[in-house]
Amino acid sequence: MNHSAADERIVGRLVPAWLEEAGRHDPPAADRAREEWERDALSAESARELADWVTARVTDTAFNEDEGPTQDGPVRISVADKAAVHRWLAARGHDV
Repeated sequence: MNHSAADERIVGRLVPAWLEEAGRHDPPAADRAREEWERDALSAESARELADWVTARVTDTAFNEDEGPTQDGPVRISVADKAAVHRWLAARGHDV
């Protein structure tokens, strides 16, 4: 599956928020993921965590307040952003 430069930008915008949040919940795992990210070599476990995180943190669903819940967070994450992260991971051989 191919990804684009736009996907790269989206991943670059979201990964710092993921790592920061992960650092509050599991500092050793966040440190490992940060090192992997910096080497451009996410492990299968880190890739799965990122995929799950972006899915759970979608904040812009295109629903209005009456149609569905909104998710507060430090960054806006759309359904398209989630798809971009998944494409980016898949392009690197991760099963997401």
